[in-house]
Amino acid sequence: MPTDIRRFGTTTTGQTVEAVTLRAGELTARLITFGARLQDLRLAGTPWPLILGSDSLAAYESGALPWGGAVVGPVANRLGGAAVTIAGAPWKALPNEGAHLLHSGAAGISEQNWQIEAASDTEVTFRLDLAHGAAALPGNRVLRARYALVPPATLALTLSAETDAETLMNLAHHPYWTLDGRADIAGHRLSVAATRMLPTDAQNLPLPPVDVTGTGYDLRAPRPLADLPPLDHNYCPGGTGLRPVAQLTGASGVTLALESDAPGLQVYDGRHLNTAPALGLTGAPYGPHAGLALEPQMWPDAPHHPDFPPITLRPGQIWQQDSRMHLHRTAPFSEPARTVS
Repeated sequence: MPTDIRRFGTTTTGQTVEAVTLRAGELTARLITFGARLQDLRLAGTPWPLILGSDSLAAYESGALPWGGAVVGPVANRLGGAAVTIAGAPWKALPNEGAHLLHSGAAGISEQNWQIEAASDTEVTFRLDLAHGAAALPGNRVLRARYALVPPATLALTLSAETDAETLMNLAHHPYWTLDGRADIAGHRLSVAATRMLPTDAQNLPLPPVDVTGTGYDLRAPRPLADLPPLDHNYCPGGTGLRPVAQLTGASGVTLALESDAPGLQVYDGRHLNTAPALGLTGAPYGPHAGLALEPQMWPDAPHHPDFPPITLRPGQIWQQDSRMHLHRTAPFSEPARTVS
């Protein structure tokens, strides 16, 4: 079967956005070049999408579904003061969250139209070239996002980057998961394999890591999302290499098991979501808590915390991050019996 590549839409600047559909085993994934996004993900036998998305490019360009399914960066998460010094030179971005920068703002890679570098029926590699100074950072940079479906039901993602000058690099994938096909994720249970997390100050900037033991943020055992405190925090999974970092299970029996080699996992409960009037994949707008973001990444605001894992990338180095999203369901889906009167 030939590779399924189709036109998805045209940006406000006249660029053609393409959609690539991948199929393997029990998964079907659709990805678009705008932001190297995962636009839709389906599991055989489950009659609803497993992520938040839209069939309208305008929903993404307008920010109605903020960062939904995109690769964000080159500096994911928050950068205090939207400013940093690199190799002795100051670099300043346009803030987009108070005085600070979130996901590199309007100049970030989630707002760029990537190119399809390679594609087959089961995988696609997107490429984005950033010129020196683009996204308010130095270096001519080459970024890649490789999505691949692995039977029976795994989505593998490899993010990588190179530069010709010292720069910062912290890429993250930003899907919102919704495993039940319902308006919110209250019925889901979440576990995160981390003994530490980063609390935040009043401006959502990270503070030094703390032990989660005895706190409402301890997710080492599965807990209902409805019972958790507000979440927009970086967890710090231990260990190195590709290892289990989180598991999310819906009331329907669909489960996501997430593996990553990143030192951090941002967990955001989607409490500020409101896409109206833009429609989601269900044909209706998404509201608060419609999806849960699980974002493997480096720790936020790292340049301003010498004890955090560094995000400096230098010439001759290759920055790389791997994630594996394993999906399964405990039983085939069946419609509930209807009472006939």
